Amino acid sequence: MMGITNLNNAHLDNAKLSSILDAISVLENALAEFNINLSPQDRKKYGSINEQNKLLVNKVYDYNKTQPNLRVAEVDWQEFENDYNSRRNLEGMISRLENLITKLVDAKTLHDYDNYQAALEDYGFTSYKAGSSAAGFQTKHADLKQFFGRSSSSAKPNPENPEQ
Repeated sequence: MMGITNLNNAHLDNAKLSSILDAISVLENALAEFNINLSPQDRKKYGSINEQNKLLVNKVYDYNKTQPNLRVAEVDWQEFENDYNSRRNLEGMISRLENLITKLVDAKTLHDYDNYQAALEDYGFTSYKAGSSAAGFQTKHADLKQFFGRSSSSAKPNPENPEQ
């Protein structure tokens, strides 16, 4: 029984690929001034705002807006608001980009699966033809055989899990 193949028939032609890559370049250029590259140590040091701390920041922001008479004079409230708005905007952009990345990874996964199934089918046919001494197939079979484990139960990888 043949497995399901061609799970994703949406392909990038050159025009669409060029358009997407141009859009990514525009996005990279637009975000260039925000490209901060923290070291792992800095990420650990500065990345400590958890959900509870975000609630604190939100509550202080609310007090700042609704009861300015309760503000501490030592805080630069304009910078606080700028940081708050930037964080909120960046968080929204990150969420949208992560959604796009998830969809792109899913599309790539289906293409990977289709390629792998076709490669298995080609290998099966190559094995058959190599057994019949058809010209060229023995060399191809020997070359492809290196990608398959030396299991006594099966020479083929598990098609349900191409990563194995």
